[in-house]
Amino acid sequence: MEYTQFGKTGLKVSRFGLGCMRFPSNEKDAIAMVRYAIDNGVNYIDTAYMYKDSEIITGKALKDGYRNKTLLATKSPIWNIGRHEDFEKYLDEELIRLGTDHIDVYLLHNLNPDHWETVKKFDGLTFLDRMVEKGKIRHKAFSIHGTLTAFKEIVDSFDWEMFQIQLNILDEIQQVGVEGLKYAAGKGMASVIMEPLRGGFLLNNVPVEVDALINQYPEKRSLIEWCFRWLYNMPEVSVILSGTSTLDQLKDNLRIFNNSVPNIMSEADQNLIKKVREAFESKNSIGCTGCKYCMPCPQGVSIPEIFKLYNSYQLMTSHWVDKGLYRNSLIPSRSGADQCAACGICLEQCPQGLDIPVLLKKVHEEFMA
Repeated sequence: MEYTQFGKTGLKVSRFGLGCMRFPSNEKDAIAMVRYAIDNGVNYIDTAYMYKDSEIITGKALKDGYRNKTLLATKSPIWNIGRHEDFEKYLDEELIRLGTDHIDVYLLHNLNPDHWETVKKFDGLTFLDRMVEKGKIRHKAFSIHGTLTAFKEIVDSFDWEMFQIQLNILDEIQQVGVEGLKYAAGKGMASVIMEPLRGGFLLNNVPVEVDALINQYPEKRSLIEWCFRWLYNMPEVSVILSGTSTLDQLKDNLRIFNNSVPNIMSEADQNLIKKVREAFESKNSIGCTGCKYCMPCPQGVSIPEIFKLYNSYQLMTSHWVDKGLYRNSLIPSRSGADQCAACGICLEQCPQGLDIPVLLKKVHEEFMA
């Protein structure tokens, strides 16, 4: 495992971090997977209040001495905050769930415009400073799915020590992008990258043109290797999270990160990534990562599943299976896009900023045509 300096914190972190959002359904398997990662050099573990049962399972995995081997990160549920005291209330609940007396890196979760206003209204930044003084947290951080302008405003507003952003080969100029990464890293902040594979979207919907590019390239690597390599090639990237769901996935990621040093890619390698990006972008897909923040829909619409079917349909040259599943399964179960009432609740939750009701209508019309 390769390690790097974690910004100005003085910490040394593994360049691969274990994301705990997509645990296997069996708790024993999840605990074993966390411990396997730590036994093999991973020292950055990321969870969140909103990830179902994740903090509790992570806390169990970190017993028996494993807590002392890790830098533990979790996140404040900003959408639950209704007064200043709520910040510490939820932090204390997380400490109990995780079975620890402190969090190494504490993030204000997903600072979209509404959440950022909540932080300012209820003085969330003072809360972070007080928790450092109390020893309940050690380092102050935030995560964001947002614009570069919004990101820079937040970065410049406080003495942050780390930021967490979505970045992958398709998002070079989307959301915060590479420009934002370099902007904040230039201020001494550590960086943690989430969605390096867009929630698996990059691997589950590979155009034939991308397969051809990868297979014809002289240096033989899988697409997943190129995705991670493009990220760890940048010295501004501290930690890259991967939310593995199986031990085999974890083992493959550990293999890929065995030599994850910066500045390792050649100009030809970068040109390959550019061509791969162009091949994906030519397919007109929906940028849903399957995070399920939009769920549950009050009308019962299976939003992520619908978008996954549509992306597969687009990228796999309009294969009939995806359209058939929509018509014959989702529509009869009253979970299709035709049930959308355009209430707008999902718009407030989507970290990708997708216009979900409009996209649902588009998908429904195309699948029913």
